[in-house]
Amino acid sequence: MSEVIQAINDQYKKKAVVNVKSGDSVKVHQKIKEGNKERIQIFQGLVIKTSKKNSHTSRITVRRIASGIGVEKSFMLHSPLITKVEVVKRSKVRRNYLSYMRSRTGKSARMTGLDFDKNAVNDIRDEELEAEEEKLKALKAEEASKKAEEKSKEEQELEAKVKEVEARHSEAEQTDEKTA
Repeated sequence: MSEVIQAINDQYKKKAVVNVKSGDSVKVHQKIKEGNKERIQIFQGLVIKTSKKNSHTSRITVRRIASGIGVEKSFMLHSPLITKVEVVKRSKVRRNYLSYMRSRTGKSARMTGLDFDKNAVNDIRDEELEAEEEKLKALKAEEASKKAEEKSKEEQELEAKVKEVEARHSEAEQTDEKTA
């Protein structure tokens, strides 16, 4: 039974998700529907909690100060409404749940930054999808080469027919000259 549940969970998981940790400053791009319109809204803040890292219900809680008021939002990383999660800054922390950040403001809310490669962290690639795209390109190239071969064969046949017609025409001219 657990195998069936695992298969269904894996079906709804995104293939590649950014590795987000507590203490990261992130930009979360979320789809918002308003009536029949759809737009993408960016929520930027500090990740104060991560839970269920390897599950399809993986969740992060992001906190930011908006107009002097602390706002927290939880995001399901594998949700189809989350289009992109971008790590802006990585900080040194020793906990998974940074609840003490709620009581801090100003300088006391600063965290020690760590050097990290933004491009490497934010570059998520779906290796299976890339492999499929490469196979598709190879198939298209193969089809193009087959078409080119067919065209060259047709062109050779046409050239042979043209030479044959020219030969007949020259023979007819020679016989006309002999009779004249």
